[in-house]
Amino acid sequence: MLVRLTMICAGATAATRKGSFPSDEPLEPRSLTLAKAMRGTLRRADRVLTGPALRACQTAEALSLDASVDTMLADQNCGRWAGKSFDEVQALHPDEIAAWRTDPSAAPHGGESLADIAQRAAGLMDRLIAERGHTIAVTHASVIRAAILHVLSAPLAAGWKIDIEPLSITDFRSDGRRWMLRACGVSAPKRASPRRD
Repeated sequence: MLVRLTMICAGATAATRKGSFPSDEPLEPRSLTLAKAMRGTLRRADRVLTGPALRACQTAEALSLDASVDTMLADQNCGRWAGKSFDEVQALHPDEIAAWRTDPSAAPHGGESLADIAQRAAGLMDRLIAERGHTIAVTHASVIRAAILHVLSAPLAAGWKIDIEPLSITDFRSDGRRWMLRACGVSAPKRASPRRD
């Protein structure tokens, strides 16, 4: 049984561009333009899913994907850090940032820990491995990193060394028994512009 999962990272927002912890805000105009340029470049899918955040839903819409919301694709809940810059939180709560960066089970912000995200991503991957055909999932860097770590059986600390760009594509394949990482961080293809002579 051939199973394919294409994860697309939601576009950037004003906050994420500035290095802030994500909150539920709209895509920046540039990300909308880039996502619209990707329309028609993705392979046909048997199902399309999106996380519930506004930026994920707007990315799916800009890609002309008719997506169903799946809460397992939600971004990491950053609790009271949401919308604040990393530098601001680091200055006010250096011990909390240190705990969060070194202990995967720590959630000093009151939201989800990295271990929580990893558990959710593992459940998602376990569910989708039984779905024959191609699934496109519009989600977030935290979920994509956790899915990669799950497939590679890598330690959660390795997630800090995986960079997932907005609107990048990560592709997984499965024979129905195990997942394989096929491509990671691929820049999304753009449609060719008509030539003007």
